[in-house]
This record gives sequence, C-alpha cells and structure tokens, in this order.
Amino acid sequence: MAGDQIAIRAVFMRGGTSKALIFHDRDLPPDRAARDRIFLAAIGSPDRNGRQLDGMGGGISSLSKVCVIGPPSRRDADVDYTFAQIGVESAIVDYSGNCGNMSSAVGPFAVDEGLVKVDGPEAVVRIHNTNTRKLIVARFAVRDGRAMVAGDFTLPGVAGSGAPIRLDFLDPAGAGTAQLLPSGAVCDLLDVPDVGTVEVSMLDAATPCVFVAAATLGCCGNEMPEHLDRDSALLQRLEAIRLAASIRMGIARSRDEAAARPSIPKVAMVAPPQLARTLDGSTVDATDADLTVRMISIGRPHRAIPLTGAMCTAVASRIDGTIVNRVAVRGTAEQVRIAQPSGLTVVGAAVRCARDQWVVDYATVYRTARRLMEGVVYVPAA
Repeated sequence: MAGDQIAIRAVFMRGGTSKALIFHDRDLPPDRAARDRIFLAAIGSPDRNGRQLDGMGGGISSLSKVCVIGPPSRRDADVDYTFAQIGVESAIVDYSGNCGNMSSAVGPFAVDEGLVKVDGPEAVVRIHNTNTRKLIVARFAVRDGRAMVAGDFTLPGVAGSGAPIRLDFLDPAGAGTAQLLPSGAVCDLLDVPDVGTVEVSMLDAATPCVFVAAATLGCCGNEMPEHLDRDSALLQRLEAIRLAASIRMGIARSRDEAAARPSIPKVAMVAPPQLARTLDGSTVDATDADLTVRMISIGRPHRAIPLTGAMCTAVASRIDGTIVNRVAVRGTAEQVRIAQPSGLTVVGAAVRCARDQWVVDYATVYRTARRLMEGVVYVPAA
C-alpha cells in the first residue's frame, strides 16, 4: 500500500510494434474479476477522451495491453502466457485472442526474470499461449544469462534496430474457433445489416480474421491510417462486416456478443501490391510486396499490421480461392511480403493441402523486443 493506492510489481516492455505491462501470475489475485479491475486501472481505462492519461496505455489498441506470465500448465512448455487486450474508451478486458507482437517479449521476459535457465549463447523458450491453447517457440541470443537487446535487425514501425527474435507459431490453425476455415468455405457471401451482401473470406490461423477486397468498399487499399480514421462511414461498414463474420464464424451468437469481443475477428481490406506511402514518409514499391493490407482492430486502423493478423493473412494468401489469394502475387519463396502502413511485414507460412484439407504446419516471423521499465505499477485501492 502507498496511501490509498496499491503497488503491484510489473515490467513495461515493447514487443514488436506493441507495448504492454507484464505481470507475474504470482503477483496477481486469482480472481479474474479482481485482475480485470487491476488491468483497467493500470492501463487507464475506460477513458472517453481516448488518451489513457491516467494510466500506462497510449490511447490506441497496440499500446493498451497486458500480459501475464506464469508456470507452464503443459509438459511441452516452459511458461504459460496469457494476453489481455484492454479497451481504450470502454471497460473491456478481452482474452479472446493472442497478441503476436507481445509474444516476442515473453521469451526475453522469462529468461531475464529467471523463469527459464539458459546455457549457451541462444535461448529456446517454448511458450504456451493460454488464449489460443497454442505453442510458440521463441529463439533469441543471450549474453551473461540475459536476453540480448542490441542488434542490427530493423522492424518497420520501430525506430532503430535490435536483436532478432525468431517466433515459430506451431500449428496455428483454429486458434480462436478450432477450425482454419470456420464456415467451411474459402469464400462466403455475408448479409450485413445496413451494408448489404458482401463477399468475404474468413480464416483462423493465429487469430480469426475476416478479409474483404478493398475495391468492394470503394477503396484502393493503400489508404493511410489517418485517412481511414476520418472516414467514419467506412469504419462503421467494416465493423458491421466484422460483427456479421463473428456470428458466421461461431465466435459470437449475436451482434451484442460480437461487439463485446472486439479483438476478434480482426477485419482487413486487401488489395494487390501497389505503390504505397508509409508512415515514415518513404514508399513501398509494388515489386517489393506480394499484397497490400489495411487491418482494423478495436474499431481503429492499425499503424502496423498486428502480427497474428499478418500470419493469418499470409496463410490465407496460400489457400487457393480466398480473396487474399486472388489479389496476392504468389512468389516462389515460402515467405509472404505484406505491405502495410509502417512498411513491409514478412511472414513465413508453411501451408499444404493434404487429402483435400488445408494444413498449416507453422508460421514464422522475426521481431525485436526491449525491457523499458521495471518496478511497481500503482492502482487505486478502491
């Protein structure tokens, strides 16, 4: 206690293009409702001003996150990792999906906190994500028993460079719905209230996503986030598509239930590769990418595509007949180059068709992460 506030040990880390408060499971009360109140207060939600000035959040979904790390509940894992997406303007704590970017911080956190012992220059940490019940294998360099931070790997959307962290998402299909193709089809026609009939592809690999061709919505697909932010009518249509997809995918039974689970499915506009400006003022040439994506999460356009969304997009591009596959340029390499507002995101996706069923063996990405602060976070005792 500090006056009328409670101090709880926490670490503040960047993982990929996100930031989050990270807690040890042992430092939190076992009751889920009590944890939710702590998370909301620590991040500064709900905030109708959308700025989270009274907490550690940054006013957008990629900066409004919490991770909890604890002992493994599976024999084939080193740690359990639970992710919570915190609403900015609403009092929502959503556990329905994982954050791929913050997954990159879990391995270094586990090593630096002494939860995983490392002998040698490389750490291999097997992470059990409790949200999706999937395994993630993190590989990264260590020095003197701690995760390396300095390196020459650059990540679009993050200034400077850092030590690369390889993440292998094993068997990522069905992370949120237990099926790669929740509707059973590579394309569907959705009857969307106030929008009409819309052709979409709905997939679940690393996270559930619904994809729509940008041209269907009268867009080019390379619009910048600030442009999309100003187009409230377009955002409302995309949210209506997301709600309808949530019901069709079996994630929610009603529009109200779908609205209460805003982090999945993510909704994305996809388009062929094209010349596109990036947030730092540079450009991505059409020949440098395989497709162009603009993804929405928690009702706001992402400045950098969410990592789990990027993996689902890459998988979708490998499955014949999906909308993503139709617009993508298929190269000969296993890697998929996704043009997004911060630049290029490159995903390795091992997808194959076996006995008329699509199988995803793994998806691989590289990120960087850095511990920014450690100590205690204060939340009102009330």
